[in-house]
Amino acid sequence: MEGTIKTLTDKGFGFITVEGQSGDTFFHSSSLVNVTYDELNVDDKVSFDIEESEKGPRAVNVTRI
Repeated sequence: MEGTIKTLTDKGFGFITVEGQSGDTFFHSSSLVNVTYDELNVDDKVSFDIEESEKGPRAVNVTRI
């Protein structure tokens, strides 16, 4: 999937917006590939996979494109 970074927190997680989908997708800094959390910015385009967790879907294998 592809989306845009909507929110970044100082606690190492954020949310991705996917165009055409309602709601945002959670991601954690441990799910990043080939980019560090500090290198990400709001509005960066990313690709990712979805994985089910105890708290619902989350983005994994997040890479900046």
